[in-house]
Amino acid sequence: MPPLSRLLILVGWMALVPAWAGEGAAGGLYQSLTGRSLTDVPGLAAVGVAVGGWLSTGITYNSHNPNDRSNGPVTFNDRSGELQLNQLYVYLERAVNKEAKRWDVGGRIDVLWGSDSRFTQAAGHWDTRLVGADDLRFYHLAIPQAYLELATPLLRGATVKLGHFYTLLGQESVQAPANFFYSHGYLMQYGEPFTHSGALAIYPVNDNLTLSAGAVTGPYGGADNVDKHLENWNFLGGLSWISDSAGTAVSAAATTGAANPRDGRQRFIASLVLNQALTEGLHCVMQYDHGYQERSAGRETAHWYGVQQTLTVDLAGNLALGLRGEWFRDDAGIRLAPIAASYYGLTLGLNWKPESWLMLRLEGRNDWADGRGRVIATGRDDHQFTLGANATLVF
Repeated sequence: MPPLSRLLILVGWMALVPAWAGEGAAGGLYQSLTGRSLTDVPGLAAVGVAVGGWLSTGITYNSHNPNDRSNGPVTFNDRSGELQLNQLYVYLERAVNKEAKRWDVGGRIDVLWGSDSRFTQAAGHWDTRLVGADDLRFYHLAIPQAYLELATPLLRGATVKLGHFYTLLGQESVQAPANFFYSHGYLMQYGEPFTHSGALAIYPVNDNLTLSAGAVTGPYGGADNVDKHLENWNFLGGLSWISDSAGTAVSAAATTGAANPRDGRQRFIASLVLNQALTEGLHCVMQYDHGYQERSAGRETAHWYGVQQTLTVDLAGNLALGLRGEWFRDDAGIRLAPIAASYYGLTLGLNWKPESWLMLRLEGRNDWADGRGRVIATGRDDHQFTLGANATLVF
C-alpha cells in the first residue's frame, strides 16, 4: 500500500473514533452503560476484590514505508501501517487497608493479551511455559503482575509485596491509560526493566516521604525475570517524596546485583524523576537514567544513560497538548544496535478524553541518531518520522 494511502487511512480512522463518543460519564464504560461498577461483581465485592481493565488499539504511519513494517527502534507501537490491538488488559485486585495500621492480606494479578505482550513477557517458565505461545505471530499472553501484598501494623503501616510486580524505575508505565503519549521514550524501552520478581517492602515514613527496599531475582540486574537463576538475588529500592501542595514530586530508584551468577559481573540501573506543576494546567516531568554492566561488549564496563523531558498543558474540553524531548546514549552498543550511538527523539502529542473511560491520542514523532552507521528504521537510515493514533477504552 502506498505511504499516502496509509496516511489517509490513519487520519480517517482517527476522525471516525470520536463520532461514537458520548458526553462525559463517571467510572468506566460498564458503569456508564449500567450505572453499576465492575467492583459490584457478586462474590468479589464481598471479599473486597475489584476487577477492571481496558482495551488499547492504534495504528502508526512510518515515513520510510518499511517493507518489513517495523518501526524499530520504536517499540510497543512497532508496526507500520498495521492496526494493532496493543492491550486487552484485565486485572483482579484486593487492595490492603494501609490506614488501619493492622495486619491485612491482599494482592493483584494482571493479564495482558495483545501485541504489547512481546515486550512485557518475563524470562523463565513464567510466560513462555505457563502461558505458552500461539499462532498469531505478534499476539501473545503475558502476566506482568501476580503478587500478594501484606499490610502490617508496624512502622506507620508498612506493606510487603511478594511475587511478580512492575518496576519502581522511571516515569512511564506498561499500562496504556497511565501514559500521556502512545509511544514510549528510549529510557523506558531500553534503559530500564519493566518487571521484577521477589519481595519489596514499602515504608511510609510520613505523609511526604516513602521508602522501598527489597530483593529480586536475576538475571540482568533483577529485571524481567521470574524463575531463572534463583540463586542470584539483586537489590531493588527507592524513595519518593511529594510536597504538601502536591505540586512537586521526586522519585529515585535503583536495582543492582550480579547480571550473571556464573562470573559475578555486576549490573546497576538507576532512575531519577522530577514532576513539577509550573502553573495551573502546565506540568513538567524530567528524568535521568544511568546504567552500567561490568565486562560487557569487550569493554571493562559498558554504560548507557539518557535524559527525557516532557511538558504538558491542559487545554479546553478535556484536551491536552504534550511535547517530549529525549536523548539516549548507548555507549557500547549493548542496548539497541551493536554499535555505539546516541539516539534523539522529539514527540508532539494531543491527548483528548471526551469521556472518563475513553482516551484518544494522536502524535507525531521524529527519531534520529548520530552513530557510525544506519541504526534507525531497523538499520535503513539515521532518522525516521512516525505518526501514531491510539484509542484506549477503560472498562
